[in-house]
Amino acid sequence: MLRIGYVRLRDERSADDTVSLKAHGCHVVRAEEASMFADEEDSVLKSILDFIGEGDQLVVTGLEHLSNSTRGVLEVLQRLESRGASLFVIKSEIASTGEGGRALKAALEAVAAVEPAWLGRRRKGAPGVEEIQALQQAGVGPVEIARRLGVSRMTVWRKLRTLDA
Repeated sequence: MLRIGYVRLRDERSADDTVSLKAHGCHVVRAEEASMFADEEDSVLKSILDFIGEGDQLVVTGLEHLSNSTRGVLEVLQRLESRGASLFVIKSEIASTGEGGRALKAALEAVAAVEPAWLGRRRKGAPGVEEIQALQQAGVGPVEIARRLGVSRMTVWRKLRTLDA
């Protein structure tokens, strides 16, 4: 069984994760800089998922290294399962196999069911004035509009200001 460590470098603590991965018996450790955009697929993680074989194990210190969204983590788990590989998370000491794996997957699916669809993806372009106006007319406040559309509150305020003009 090959143990492959993966870390997405976000801050100075992430560099310590590579040491932790080696200490947990990873034969190979791959790291990459966190993408600025949530919808860009991490090329190192993609290559690991394309390479990993049956019986191998992907090791991460925390689930946050796999994706910016719960749905993204579930996609990684599905790709690992399709290749006959597994996942081990150091911080929670849980693997994607056995009872713990079923519990992990069930918990992630429950969270993904209530997670906003846009989470983990970068919105393509700013929302239109009509979209914001429709939400406002439905009684939704500017802060909630921003959350639902995945944009800043300032973007919503600017669009609302153009409606007033």
